Amino acid sequence: MEYVGIHKKGELKLSELLKSIKEKADFYRAGAIATFVGVVRGETLDGEKVEELELQAYNEEANKVLSGICEDLKKREGIIDVQIHHFVGEFNIGEDLVYVAVAGAHRENVFMVLEDAVERYKSEAPVFKKEHIVDETGARESYWVSEREAQEKRRVK
Repeated sequence: MEYVGIHKKGELKLSELLKSIKEKADFYRAGAIATFVGVVRGETLDGEKVEELELQAYNEEANKVLSGICEDLKKREGIIDVQIHHFVGEFNIGEDLVYVAVAGAHRENVFMVLEDAVERYKSEAPVFKKEHIVDETGARESYWVSEREAQEKRRVK
């Protein structure tokens, strides 16, 4: 199994990820594993109804970025393993989009690193999200989230 990176929807189960961590030679040093599972939310930040989400990535670059984040965070005290697995494809509400797992010597070690891993992949990895929504009038619309955010920033200025 690839330890970090971009996967097609359904290529990896959370149980497989946890098993891969526990099978590592240095897992005997672990006292905690913290996980984050990102799922498709049924509404936008503006309260619009999301029907579907589409995710695409520049795979080669995204794999490099995700691997770099994991390697960087593994250098922290007490950390044994960090894995980030992001999925691409078409997703329905409630489906898994991303798995982040951190194994460490103690629970105090893993929570901050888990949060840092989530914040970093969201801001650094070239993963692109297209929301398919229904507005209050019932009209359907779809847009790339990064484009809409850029338009809103321009309107605020």
